[in-house]
Amino acid sequence: MLTRFFIIAFVVAWFFFITASLLSDGQLSTFSRLLIFIGAISPGLVAISLRAITKGSAGVKLLINKISFKDTKIVWYLFAFTFIAFIKGLAALIFFLLYDSWPQFGTTPWYVMLFGIAVSMWAQAGEEIGWRGYALPLMSKKFGLALASILLGIIWAIWHLPLFYIAAADTFNQSFPLYLLQVTGLSVIMAWLFWKVNGNLLPLMIFHAAINNTKDIVPSAWKASASPFTLNASPIGWISVVLIWVVAVYAIYAMIRKPTATISS
Repeated sequence: MLTRFFIIAFVVAWFFFITASLLSDGQLSTFSRLLIFIGAISPGLVAISLRAITKGSAGVKLLINKISFKDTKIVWYLFAFTFIAFIKGLAALIFFLLYDSWPQFGTTPWYVMLFGIAVSMWAQAGEEIGWRGYALPLMSKKFGLALASILLGIIWAIWHLPLFYIAAADTFNQSFPLYLLQVTGLSVIMAWLFWKVNGNLLPLMIFHAAINNTKDIVPSAWKASASPFTLNASPIGWISVVLIWVVAVYAIYAMIRKPTATISS
């Protein structure tokens, strides 16, 4: 079922992403943005469909019920909400120590970021139900949670690749190798968080939304290159990735110490 899930998730999402790219002419129309949105939430839709086929409505209910307000300590919500903002702030400080000047800071007001997180966290269910709710538990039983989180991170990053070819997207011809390292590190941390909250998807949805809405506190975007397969990226981008992997290495260590650690499917 895992292979089937990944194949369908890629085919469906890439169809919408590539169609949006073909329809865009230097800028994304409302329709193109809608296509990208459908592609973005498609892993969850694919997971729900496969679960319905194999386990019926009861199986779907168990999958959806992983989004819960119960039995999760507030500290994990705070971690999910603040992690990437903390990483970006620390990256800015390290940049200052290295270059004796501050990097460029974003201009988005904090209340807009908060609103963005509050609204978009529900859209992130479209990815998280698929990646962490459906795929990760099955992968963890086969590979162990630590290795599964790394493999899923690589798959997750590659799934985004068409977005690096859409001229109007903020990922256009940015460094995909840097992105791959970043997303894989974040996948490890998210798997660790998912394990710590006993398979509750809600903190993961907040974590994902916070990444998308607070990453530009200190932007990592660099001038577009001729190809996304470049190592040419901003110092802030590389510093952020190193900091993410410091935490990811700890998460891997914590999960390896519990070799039987899995997440209920």
